[in-house]
Amino acid sequence: MQYKVSAPATLDAGIQLPASKSISNRALILHSLAHGKTLPCNLSDCDDTKVMIRALDRNPEHIDILAAGTAMRFLTAYLSVIPGCRIITGTQRMQQRPIRILVDALRALGAQIEYAGNEGFPPLRITGTALKGEDISLAGNVSSQYISALLMIGAVLPNGLRLHLTGDIISRPYINLTLQLMRDFGAQADWSATDSILVRPGGYRDTAFTVESDWSAASYWYQIMALKGMKKGKSEDNVELLGLFPHSYQGDSRGAEVFARLGVHTEYTNRGVRLTRHGTPVTRLDEDMVDIPDLAQTFVVTCCLLEVPFRFTGLQSLKIKETDRIAALITELRKLGYVVHSEQDSILWWDGERCPAEESPVIATYEDHRMAMAFAPACLVVPEIRINEPQVVSKSYPGYWEDLKKAGFKICPLQN
Repeated sequence: MQYKVSAPATLDAGIQLPASKSISNRALILHSLAHGKTLPCNLSDCDDTKVMIRALDRNPEHIDILAAGTAMRFLTAYLSVIPGCRIITGTQRMQQRPIRILVDALRALGAQIEYAGNEGFPPLRITGTALKGEDISLAGNVSSQYISALLMIGAVLPNGLRLHLTGDIISRPYINLTLQLMRDFGAQADWSATDSILVRPGGYRDTAFTVESDWSAASYWYQIMALKGMKKGKSEDNVELLGLFPHSYQGDSRGAEVFARLGVHTEYTNRGVRLTRHGTPVTRLDEDMVDIPDLAQTFVVTCCLLEVPFRFTGLQSLKIKETDRIAALITELRKLGYVVHSEQDSILWWDGERCPAEESPVIATYEDHRMAMAFAPACLVVPEIRINEPQVVSKSYPGYWEDLKKAGFKICPLQN
């Protein structure tokens, strides 16, 4: 399947954004550890959350989380502390994503985990048991999902958990999100030092909880508004994003501040945010994205299309996402005529270098939802854009294409 995406003359839409996947998946684990009776409200309807609900509700002996990396990490820790023996696996790509760091940390606490395939990778055979460990160290530059997975089970360990993070700590906002949600469900958990976290024993309580809308999903509408600003003339564009709050738990809410430098203004309303264009984009954008790596694709594509040179650092986690996002961005942007460079597997930069663009570019999505959503708005700048395997958006934003239609975009299905 392939979609040809065409841009509208003007934008006029109120978009009900999907619920936050990050909050939904954490809330589901905490709800289950609390033996809760009432599911959290407004859960995400994305693939990642669906597989999490299915695993926690049905409690099967064989769990297939498909391409859901968050579910793989969180459930690996969760299954280590509940009775029973289970195998957890996923897609071929998931079986190539490393998990040794988390498995080693859990084994240090006493977990019984075996590799059911290749050493260091899923699938895993996990036998739940009472973990007796309470003090572990982990490199601070690993995926925050490893850290969050360990923290969430910490409150149900007999002696709690003391987690020491060494070196640079990346994605601190995601760790803080986890800690805040743990406290919402009754745990005592907080930083005891700049590099250490203490989770006291005592478990969780059944708590009524409502999930807020997703700031990561909002980023694509900020991108659309920024790119729409390249068209000259009076603007009649209006986009309101529903369900967002000014004091969000989500680290990706910082994207609004970065987009302000690209000419997009955020006005908070009693329903969410209204986007307008204000001023002109900066002439160059240098940004450390260690705390907002999921927005990297959005900003890389946006800056190229706005012809704003950039240097983005802190992207070391991009190589172990759904795909190698650094390589994927470089490859696909060449199709649009932009020569982007990488350094040290953690930096992307563009100095304005161009190459011949393809006449009818077809963007490969690499089984990565964010590739599809970050490149579709390119139709506002290039004459034609086609997206391969557009269904990948179901991983985090199933209604993305329908919402584009509501805003006036034309989505034409094609056979590749």
